[in-house]
Amino acid sequence: MWLKREDLTTVRSYKVRGAYTVIAGLDAAARERGVTCASAGNHAQGVAYACARAGVRATIFLPRTTPRQKRDRVATLGGAFVEVVIAGEAYDDAASACAEFAEASGATVVPAFDHPQTIAGQGTVTAEVVDQAADAGLEPAAIVVPVGGAGLLAGAVTLLAERAPGVRVVAAEPAGAASLAAALDAGGPTDLVQVDPFVDGAAVRRVGAVTYAAVEAARRASGGPIDLTTVAVPEGLICVEMLDLYQADGIIAEPAGALASAALRQVVADPAGGLVPGSTVVCVVSGGNNDVSRYADVVERALVHEGVKHYFLVEFPQEPGALRRFLDEVLGPDDDITLFEYTKRNNRETGPALVGVELGDPAELDGLVERMRTSNLRVEKVDPDSPLFGFVL
Repeated sequence: MWLKREDLTTVRSYKVRGAYTVIAGLDAAARERGVTCASAGNHAQGVAYACARAGVRATIFLPRTTPRQKRDRVATLGGAFVEVVIAGEAYDDAASACAEFAEASGATVVPAFDHPQTIAGQGTVTAEVVDQAADAGLEPAAIVVPVGGAGLLAGAVTLLAERAPGVRVVAAEPAGAASLAAALDAGGPTDLVQVDPFVDGAAVRRVGAVTYAAVEAARRASGGPIDLTTVAVPEGLICVEMLDLYQADGIIAEPAGALASAALRQVVADPAGGLVPGSTVVCVVSGGNNDVSRYADVVERALVHEGVKHYFLVEFPQEPGALRRFLDEVLGPDDDITLFEYTKRNNRETGPALVGVELGDPAELDGLVERMRTSNLRVEKVDPDSPLFGFVL
């Protein structure tokens, strides 16, 4: 597995490529009116950097979910040429505010993904992969590309259809924002009912019309259709991959940046994945703009995904020694309580507690549950899909 390290660019993501391509192509009148964009953070940094270099003013709209680190970087990269506006809870809210501003001011919208020039700029990632692989004497069997609005994917499949149609493409999406898979199923871009904003760089409700058309054209290319597979990656697995990248290779990847290599875990584990053992695969590390304050959440989600951490609602008898018996008779010798929220009820014989347990071995869960069952305590496991789970994450 080879990594295409887009986290090492000037703005720590590939988004600078598309933004710079669009802004470099503006005529004098458009430069005078200025530009605007909506972004979850990385595209905004690319626009800010390009505008500072080109001397073009920009008004940039970010959703409230954009990490503080990305907001600060946009302001630093753009300097006096950029004004940052926070609008809405998700990317699509920021995009609506951006469109209204453009109509009222005459500013040119620099699309994050849904524009031919943006796609062309993002396609240079794959052009470099092809050239670098050839220089190294490698023949990649597949390239794994993270997908949000599908600009990076559209550039990849367009380039590969022309220069390397035999390379398989794996489109990696967050399970909570699989807008490309929804579009392919529906026969065109369609809105997702819900979007999980955790993978903020790829949490897009609807893929672009231009990007979707480019993907479909590549899938039907006369010179050889691109073999495209979509993979929906659980957010917990992305967190596991973020930690592994950091601990094994010193790579600080944001959630979207770890999306491709996390997807490869699923493709390799799937017998129908189609990758031959020993084949060469390239994964795009799309960005490294991660707020360090998010790592506690990342670790928590990774532990839950790996089956190490679990949460339970336990009704304890309100009598001396009840907690001691729980510790001695229910918990295993290598288990640890990581959360204990207890509410004493003076008018009841029992009191509820929310208990977080970190297992020494994920395989010990069945034993723990069985000991809880025989302890005469009323216990309910909190399912990760439960709304209550959001209270602890």
